[in-house]
Amino acid sequence: MIFVAQFLTFLIQIYIFVIVLHIAVSWLIIFKVIDVDNPQARNLVNLLQKATDPVMKPVQKYIPPIGGIDLTPVVVIIGLQILSSFIWRIFV
Repeated sequence: MIFVAQFLTFLIQIYIFVIVLHIAVSWLIIFKVIDVDNPQARNLVNLLQKATDPVMKPVQKYIPPIGGIDLTPVVVIIGLQILSSFIWRIFV
């Protein structure tokens, strides 16, 4: 059972990394460090959006941007951390 908890926690940590990467790339696009006209950059952005949108979009319905800043990733990351701790309590 510990293996299952470790594996699920590992998947959650990878997903959190993908969310943080999506945040970083979006800021780099805003500051014009990354040009989305570049096909590789566009592919990366599309991949990150496809990976994160299924979780982010439902949460965005309930949490509006505050001062132009989207706090949805923070809420999702906190939720994933709570889920990870519940997994450890259930399986260990």
